[in-house]
Amino acid sequence: MTVRDDPGLRVRGNDYRTLKPDERFTPRLTVSIVIPAYGGQDKLDLVLAALARQTYPAGLTEVIVVDNGSEPPLRLPATRPAATRLIVCPRPGRAGARNAGLAEATGDVIHWLDSDVVLTPGAIEAHMRWHHAAPYLVVTGYIRFTDVEPPAELPDDLAAHFEPAEPHAWIVDLVERTDGLTDNPQRPFSLHVGGATSVGARLIEAAGPMDEELILGQDTEMGYRLGQAGAVFVPEPAARAYHLGPTMRMRDKAPIDRVSHAFVADRIPAYRWLRGHPGRQWKVPYVAAVVDGTAGYDQVRATVDALLAGTLPDLSVHVVGPWDTLDRDRRAPLKDPALDLVLVHGHYRYEGRVHLATADDVDPAVPYVLRLPAGWIPGEDTLARLLDLARDEGLGLVNVLLSESSEGVVAARLERGSAFARARVVLSPGEDLDDAVDTVSGVSWVEAETYGFTTEPAQVLGRRGAYRARMEAQAEAARLAKEAERLRGQVAKWKEESARWRKTAVELRREVGTLRRQLAAADRAQQSLRTLVSTTMKRALRRRLRD
Repeated sequence: MTVRDDPGLRVRGNDYRTLKPDERFTPRLTVSIVIPAYGGQDKLDLVLAALARQTYPAGLTEVIVVDNGSEPPLRLPATRPAATRLIVCPRPGRAGARNAGLAEATGDVIHWLDSDVVLTPGAIEAHMRWHHAAPYLVVTGYIRFTDVEPPAELPDDLAAHFEPAEPHAWIVDLVERTDGLTDNPQRPFSLHVGGATSVGARLIEAAGPMDEELILGQDTEMGYRLGQAGAVFVPEPAARAYHLGPTMRMRDKAPIDRVSHAFVADRIPAYRWLRGHPGRQWKVPYVAAVVDGTAGYDQVRATVDALLAGTLPDLSVHVVGPWDTLDRDRRAPLKDPALDLVLVHGHYRYEGRVHLATADDVDPAVPYVLRLPAGWIPGEDTLARLLDLARDEGLGLVNVLLSESSEGVVAARLERGSAFARARVVLSPGEDLDDAVDTVSGVSWVEAETYGFTTEPAQVLGRRGAYRARMEAQAEAARLAKEAERLRGQVAKWKEESARWRKTAVELRREVGTLRRQLAAADRAQQSLRTLVSTTMKRALRRRLRD
């Protein structure tokens, strides 16, 4: 049964849990294990001995060891899988060595393996169980790093010998944070590491080989392109392995990141934090907009200029037209029937972010493609808002309803390249591609007005105008901050005065209390005096009466 035959095998986003691979599957796919190596014969011997113990059928397995210029040259040990061969790639660099092995590989699945990674016996079988479930998977095992000295011979019990060992911490963290990479992760391709990862051969054919121009970061960059080709990334805990010693990245993370980021920033648009510069261009843009260049000079210019002036500078604009048919030697240019094409061509010929293309083909590495009819003008933040919608909700397609009439619907489309690549893999005969996109990623419709599309050209604010507006905004913000500080001071003063008033009120209440007590005492004294006078007068009167 193929993916096209069973809609249940369609993975939405990266939620591979719907596949449910059979624990008792019948092996039928072949696997090519590609091992680039530079020196380290003792470790390579252990790696090949571990491959000879694999539970996956040896008749479906081939191993290609690529000697990347070792001195002395590497050799194949006696204990190894039967279908193991050694080739030489003198060009230095792991990417070149892997590509050399890839060129020799014949398997349905390519399993990358480093020459210092020892697989547990069921690792290959755990990988292949997934590949029998769907043809568009990238499966990564769980590697543990051991500091134990490599033994002379491979021990029977790997765990007993190599433990204690440390896990691949960042992979474990990534998997835990995203519920096993199923919770709409933004960068699942980060799981593609060369130490112990397997990939469907058709995926690699679609994505292309490793980039040999890169100094570091080749695994991640290839993982990104595999994702763009429609890959689903699966972490498989049952595919366990031991890395003999720490990796270079574990020893020198900061300098390695410094070198890697300098190169991968150009090639992986998903790494937004590496693209903080507001004006520069990159090898692979985040968005490619496609505009029909034959729709008229004024309409094309209004649309393209608005795109270039938007808040998202990380884009390229493909203006499609028959540019190779233009004749620039005409003597009467104003009467040229192709005048508008000539104007569009001349206006954007030297604009770095505009490509005058004869077809709407876009580099598959570009993550998003906006298809926008000429004459429709996005607002300054329109494209960024559409991208937020697509990214936050994991959508493969956002349709923008521009207009609707008896003649039909006019719409813009924001397409996620990876979703469309996946949809083409699972597309059934006669099925609409957008419907397939909906099943693997999701489709949404939005109103043009809600996202700021118009047909009236707006004045483009130039860089100096934007600078002045920013300075004015900063000055106003400073003024408001100063005014807020003054008001805070005034409030503090009022609070201080209020505290004094409260203190005075308390003191007055105390004085009033004292006066009331004194008055009460005086009243008591006066009453006592009256009583005394009355008593004295009564006594005097009685004496007089007796006398």
